[in-house]
This record gives sequence, C-alpha cells and structure tokens, in this order.
Amino acid sequence: MSKLYNRLEALIPEWRKERAELIKNYGKEVLSECTVAQAFGGMRGVKGMVCETSLVEPDKGLIIRGYPLLDIMDMWPEETFYLLLTGEMPDEDAKKSMMEEYDKRHHVPEYVWDVLYAMPEDSHPMAMLDTAILVMEKESTFRQWYSKGTKKEDYWKPALDDALNLLAKLPAVAAGVYRIRYKKGDLIPYIPGLDWGANYANMLGLPDPDGSFAKLMRLYLHFHSDHEGGNVSANTCHTVGSALSDPYYSVSAGLNGLAGPLHGLANQECLDWILMLMDKFNGVPSDEEIEQFAFDTLRSGKVIPGYGHAVLRVTDPRFTGFNKFGHEHLPEDPVFQTVDTVFRVVPKVLEKFSEERVKAGKNPIANFWPNVDAGSGALLYHYGLTEFQYYTVLFSVSRTMGMLSQLVWNRAVGTAITRPKSVGFKYIKDTFGK
Repeated sequence: MSKLYNRLEALIPEWRKERAELIKNYGKEVLSECTVAQAFGGMRGVKGMVCETSLVEPDKGLIIRGYPLLDIMDMWPEETFYLLLTGEMPDEDAKKSMMEEYDKRHHVPEYVWDVLYAMPEDSHPMAMLDTAILVMEKESTFRQWYSKGTKKEDYWKPALDDALNLLAKLPAVAAGVYRIRYKKGDLIPYIPGLDWGANYANMLGLPDPDGSFAKLMRLYLHFHSDHEGGNVSANTCHTVGSALSDPYYSVSAGLNGLAGPLHGLANQECLDWILMLMDKFNGVPSDEEIEQFAFDTLRSGKVIPGYGHAVLRVTDPRFTGFNKFGHEHLPEDPVFQTVDTVFRVVPKVLEKFSEERVKAGKNPIANFWPNVDAGSGALLYHYGLTEFQYYTVLFSVSRTMGMLSQLVWNRAVGTAITRPKSVGFKYIKDTFGK
C-alpha cells in the first residue's frame, strides 16, 4: 500500500473519535444564524458545513491545513494532495510515493478517446472534460465495492482508490481535450517519472525550452486546489457525494458548477479586460490611461474583472504568488506589465468610485483588492495558451484535488447526506410579518 493509504489508515480512527466527541460535547450549540437576506442571497456567510482541508480568512486569504498559502507556495501538487488529505506535510518519501501512484494509474482507457473524438468539433472544453470523467465512471472502485456490500467504515478506501485513479488520469485527459478541441495534433504520451504538473504541461504541447511553463503549471495547480467547502464546485461535489454517489459522478457534478460564469470563467474575463485596455491604448497603458479606462468601466455599470471577492478583504495571496512568478520569469511581457500596473492603479480608482457611490446614496464597494483571477490568465497567455475557453479546464484539474480530498475525508468520518430544510415565501411572511 502507498504511504498515503497507510497514513490515512492510522489517522482516520482519530478523526472519527474526535468527530464523535465534538457532536457529543457541542452538538446542541448554535453554530450560526441565518437571516432572510442570507437565505435569498445564496446562504453567504452562514456557517452550516464542516471542511477540514482549507480555510479562507477574510484578512489573510487561503490557509491549507493550517499553512498560509504563501508559506507553502513552492509545493508540488503531489505534496498538496497529501497535505489536503492528511493535514501533514509530506516528506520526500511520501512525495515519491505519490508520483509512483500516479505512474501506476495514469493510463486513460481507449474508449475515452473514442468518445472525445466523436464529440462535435465546437464542443466546449469543459463539456468534453466532464463527459470524459462520466464515461470513466464504469471504472469506479467505490461503485464495485458498494455493490458487493462494503462496511460503511471502509467507504473511504475505494473512494481513495477512485480519487487516485481519477487524479492520475486527469492531466492526460485535460491535455487531450486541448489537443483535440483546438486541432493541435496527435496526443502526447504521459512520461513516467515526471511529476504531475510537468506532465500536464508537457502533454499540452506548448514550447517550454527553459522549463518555466512546467513551474507555472505546478504553481497554478497548487494555488487553485482548494478554497474551503462552500464554493460552488466543492459544495456541489460534497452534496452529490453525500448521497454516496461515487467520485466520478461527484467530481463531474462539481465541475459542472465550476463551468459557470460566476465561478470558473473569471480569469478569462479578467484577461479579456486587460487585452481590451491594451488595444485601446496600443500597448502598455500609462497610469492615467488605466485610471480613465477603469472609471469608464465602472461608470458604465460594469465591474472591473478580478477585483473584489465574496470573502476576501485583502489582496488574494494567490494573486501575490502569481505576481511574484511574473516578475521572476516574464518581467518584460507587456500583458504582465499591464496587469502589474493595473494592480497599482485600480484599487485607488475603486476607493474613489466607492466614495462617489456613497455620496449618491448607494452602497460602498466592499473590496478594492485583486483576487487570483486578476493575474493568472496573463501568465498562461505568455506561454502561448491563448484559447480562453480552455482556462476553466486548467482550474478544474487543480480543484479536483480539493474536491476529492474533501470527499475522501467525508467518507472516512461518515458525514451524513446533505438535506437542509427549505421554506417558502408564505412561511417568511407568516413568521416575520406579524
């Protein structure tokens, strides 16, 4: 068995004991209250689920298993998944063991390629990725074990097997989607012994003479891996998985949520705004030109893509990490230079515009700072990945680590099926209208 499996087998009894004690000691405590506005507003801010893998602090950003993201930004994705699952920083042996697991499991069944090649030429890359995952559902170890009558306490074992199989195959599938959809030529084979992120970069087929694109892919996959349990993709995967749907069904459902314009499409919208800005001013714009363009965008009733976040009230540490990568590897790139200058100018514009809104009797802007999407697209664009629709697939490959780690953890501790109580308009009027 792998080091990951052995470590989980030792940890899970401790987690189950801790869960039971928490329910026994604090089960009747009120965790949160929900206002009518929150119920209508997507339950934002309502504490109503448990997620051990990561935390998003409004004033700090993403924290993975107790580690602030920028403190661990050099981790490889193999290490990220181990940390997400166990809560422990992997040593070199554990990292090597993860790579060996992926090497053993990387082969994509031929029928998957048959299906992808048969799809319409104008299929969306996300539809192709989700279809490939659903097609592979027949391979599910969890479904096979459950059909034979597995004990509930062992559900995590086939779920982990499915997770490793899916993660091992996903870079090849996602790269294949890119090459098929955009007619880039033959599929590029997986290279045993090469790490997960570098393999994905290589199978895309983009030029990478100095290896910096592989470094970006490791960073990108690490940074987008998890973001608590309440975001649309993680929450959807959790809900579907709580019905004991296997990881293939659950992940596909989560990625269908990620494909939505309000979740996974943001980085392409951010890059599109940057390119429009550059097109208007024939290159890298000045501070004054950016300021005017930003005000024009805001006063026309639109938002500046990439600025503001549902939770964060500081600069997203993922943006900070990507910005650091850009300064190290592509400081002369005009698109990156524009993103960097926008970062210096736009928060001040948003602050002034917020004051305008207050004077006009409107709500102020809650957050002036960039999120991860404000900078990630520019880096991908630099390396020749210019097909915007594909960007969400990259996000999906990464976020699958978070969804699967949460799913395995929930199988391990025996989380119940998700079934919140809903109410209608009449209940609200009858209850609060008196």
